[in-house]
Amino acid sequence: MSDLTPTRGDRTQAEITKAAHRLFLERGYHGTSMREIAREAGIAVGGIYNHFASKEDIFLAVLVKHHPYHDVLSAMNAAQGEKIEAFVRDAAARMVEALGESQEFLNLTFIELVEFNGQHIPQLFEIFFPRVLDFAQHLAEGRGELRSIPLPILVRAFIGLFFSYYMTELLLGRKLPVEMAEHALDHFVDIYLHGILKGSEVTEKSSVREWQGLANQDIL
Repeated sequence: MSDLTPTRGDRTQAEITKAAHRLFLERGYHGTSMREIAREAGIAVGGIYNHFASKEDIFLAVLVKHHPYHDVLSAMNAAQGEKIEAFVRDAAARMVEALGESQEFLNLTFIELVEFNGQHIPQLFEIFFPRVLDFAQHLAEGRGELRSIPLPILVRAFIGLFFSYYMTELLLGRKLPVEMAEHALDHFVDIYLHGILKGSEVTEKSSVREWQGLANQDIL
């Protein structure tokens, strides 16, 4: 049990990260100095370097701690549903809800993209990719037949589609016309599961391509 008790060093590091998080959101990365972080955390400037080698290391720690993948992927992996339709619908709703509770991450992401040109994103990806694969496994297990698309691509499409849903809701909100807002999440789920083409249209186009292929063979 004692191994789980935070040490004094752990608590100091947490205070530094907490202080830096507040300052980065308020002033940006380059607008925040190590002296200001130290003052906000209530320690001497030299004390910071016992825990972090640089201000950039502090920012990365803040990014990792406050990135919503912790909550988002946990929510997605907790989704329920015996059939694929029910599972995807539940997972999408859980993802959007978790994102809604982590709105500050957008500001951190903006800092990462503008002030660092996204250089830390590969490190974040290495951290959360195993959790992404966990969701892929949940998506595949016992919930009906899936098309022969690589599971990581299915998960990437899922995250991209429902993240875009969340962003448009966040940015446009009540300004969305009724026809773009009513039952929107349900429609996004339907698009993810079935695409935008009617089954007959897909079959017809496949038949046309097959016919054209045979015709070309006859010509040759």
